[in-house]
Amino acid sequence: MLKVWGRRSAFNVQKVMWLIGELGLAHEHTTLGGDAGGLDDPDFLKMNPHGRVPVIDDNGTIVWESHAILRYLAAVYGDAALWPDDPAVRSEADRWMDWAQSSLQPTFLNGIFWGYFRTPEAERDWPTIREKQELTNQYFKRLDEALKGRDYLGGACLGLGDIPAGTHLYRYFGMDLDRPALPHVEAWFERLQERPAYREHVMIPFQNLKGKTSY
Repeated sequence: MLKVWGRRSAFNVQKVMWLIGELGLAHEHTTLGGDAGGLDDPDFLKMNPHGRVPVIDDNGTIVWESHAILRYLAAVYGDAALWPDDPAVRSEADRWMDWAQSSLQPTFLNGIFWGYFRTPEAERDWPTIREKQELTNQYFKRLDEALKGRDYLGGACLGLGDIPAGTHLYRYFGMDLDRPALPHVEAWFERLQERPAYREHVMIPFQNLKGKTSY
């Protein structure tokens, strides 16, 4: 059986769990990290020497790093909508995945969610927070433009490219932030909320993380 390590409130774990839910994969989930600890356990470090979650063990195949896990699961268990055979078509999802990880996630998740929401008020770096918020809004405007005339980033169906960026939406719209008009992103968010796997694995209340700086 597929085994997964990580806490349900961890952003990168949520990406993986969302896909597992979409694929309907039977799995065994072990909570690790945060208050549960265990990231420095020698047995865990044998699987991932970086001591970070998520990690999966798929019948002896161990994979770490959330996007590597997403690509692995899509390739092994997904259909053509998730993992197209045509490399050119597949590259569109890859581009959105890489952009979400290299641009959107460091700016929003690290810059605002961590820098503002998870940092105690007295320790917040407000100039950096404001800078990251402006850049985050620019990135969401870019997503809004990309979603014009399509239900998902890859077209009519949910694809792998939707997962990294789409996982941000619950936190982005759930925080007291100034946001630009984003009609296409909002419609996308509404569609995602209709998906049982998204509701179960991404729409997890995060208020308990406020002011907590530990993983």
